[in-house]
Amino acid sequence: MNDFPAYAPSKDHELLRSTVRELADAKIAPFAAEVDEESRFPQEALDALVANDLHAVHVPEQYGGGGADALATVIVIEEVARACASSSLIPAVNKLGTVPILLSGSEELKAKYLGPVARDGAMFSYALSEADAGSDAAGMKTRAVRDGEAWVLNGTKMWITNAGESEYYTVMAVTDPAQGARGISAFVVEKGDPGVSFGPKERKLGIKGSPTRQVILEDVRIPADRIIGAEGSGFKTALATLDHTRITIAAQALGIAQGALDFALGYVKDRRQFGKPIADFQGVQFMLADMAMRLEGARQLTYHAAIKSERAMHGEKVADLTFVSSACKALASDVAMDVTTDAVQLLGGYGYTREFPVERMMRDAKITQIYEGTNQIQRVVMARQLLK
Repeated sequence: MNDFPAYAPSKDHELLRSTVRELADAKIAPFAAEVDEESRFPQEALDALVANDLHAVHVPEQYGGGGADALATVIVIEEVARACASSSLIPAVNKLGTVPILLSGSEELKAKYLGPVARDGAMFSYALSEADAGSDAAGMKTRAVRDGEAWVLNGTKMWITNAGESEYYTVMAVTDPAQGARGISAFVVEKGDPGVSFGPKERKLGIKGSPTRQVILEDVRIPADRIIGAEGSGFKTALATLDHTRITIAAQALGIAQGALDFALGYVKDRRQFGKPIADFQGVQFMLADMAMRLEGARQLTYHAAIKSERAMHGEKVADLTFVSSACKALASDVAMDVTTDAVQLLGGYGYTREFPVERMMRDAKITQIYEGTNQIQRVVMARQLLK
């Protein structure tokens, strides 16, 4: 049995983890509270990630990227989120915006857009949702009409992460209203295209450093070759994309929870009541044990899903990818909400103040249960996979 493979990340993965953690502790964590307090974009984090080629590690080497596998990408996002959830959306959303091109785009499109992301630090957002098309994304109203050698886009996309900061946007739009979901196509829109504008920043509970805005498209004319895949294949591409990128939200949730657990562990060892550290009390120990147990369970499922994602990206048919990606996203985000809430509880009154980071982590954790498909939708997805 000595040759049985370890069910664990490789040495290279663990070296990457230590490298990212060191960088995040030094260059990202010191600004996390300020970024949250001022609701400003974490430019320090972007600069540090770009300088160390960690902002879009998933981009293949042939397009100038690092060619990191899905598990390595998860580890990068997890470790950045441990320091600052807003900052972790830089590598996470770069993957979300570019996976449609990796899955369905032409070689010309890949060469044109993946290179600037990998080499120059350009960010790439994803524009699917609308005000009346959230969970029911197929109900979108944004239109794209062919006009000679161009497409003309009109509509408003809602809840777009890093909108206004990102240079590029994957936009889903209806090209044939009579076909329903099969009449939706995907396009690349550039920030500088005439007719592109952005709504005001949403005032949010958490992840305040990552701007969330409308992307407004008014007679936006783009070249015809900016369509991603075949006309009418956009919604299929969108669903396939989420099978891969829900895993990155699970990674973000893991990092937020780990950051809260780590801080709580340090606190309970130092905080004294009744003449001894509160870590000596069995009730506190049970809380800590449950927090760590649930977090490790979610981590193992997320890493398992990441490995399946990597196999699928290389063309293997992975029958249960949709199930495991939904499962890890729902589990990890629920665990993150529980763990951060317990961390606040362990700090008592201090945990409720902005002097300590756990209240920020609790606020940040909530969105992981909502975006890229609410956890209620994840349960619908999982049930359908089980019953089909």
